[in-house]
Amino acid sequence: MNNRKLTGKDLITVGIYTAIYMIVIFVIGATNAIPILYPPSLFVMPLLAGIPMMLYYSKIEKFGMLTITGIIMGLFFYICGYTWICLAFLVPTALLGDIILNRMGYKKFSSMLVSYMVFSLGIMGGPANLWFAGASYWDGISESMGAQYAEQLSKYMPSWMFPLGFVLLALGAFCGAFLGRKMLNKHFKKAGIA
Repeated sequence: MNNRKLTGKDLITVGIYTAIYMIVIFVIGATNAIPILYPPSLFVMPLLAGIPMMLYYSKIEKFGMLTITGIIMGLFFYICGYTWICLAFLVPTALLGDIILNRMGYKKFSSMLVSYMVFSLGIMGGPANLWFAGASYWDGISESMGAQYAEQLSKYMPSWMFPLGFVLLALGAFCGAFLGRKMLNKHFKKAGIA
């Protein structure tokens, strides 16, 4: 593994791109206020987030940066009320994504692609609450969004959406990585950002 220590500059990079990534995920996640949009959002989130993430990946050269992103995200969503389940998904997938990058090479697109696909599976920590956080979680949804919303949500997010959600996230991340690479080569490098 790459044992070089993270510097202040690395941590600033982590902070900037983690914030951008979280904004993209949060904005797309807000569409879940319409229950029928919840399932397709699992594809769209990693698809559109692939643009800033490929730029972030182009700047990652040390082990730990992606893991810190996962920890920050997990803590953020935990504070937002998504329970410990988000941490249980986001941290391991980020760590595994970090290991993949370290083992396969930081500057190879194939390693970025596989790492990003694995990293994106952590997003499933949010919807996983619907099936694993218990009745109190659903009570909270009913109180905050209304009983009709909760009923519609259970209709569009049945238990079989749990395994399908991983497939949607992986496909979205796969497409998002290629979209991000295209944007990186076409726009960011010309602008001197990448």
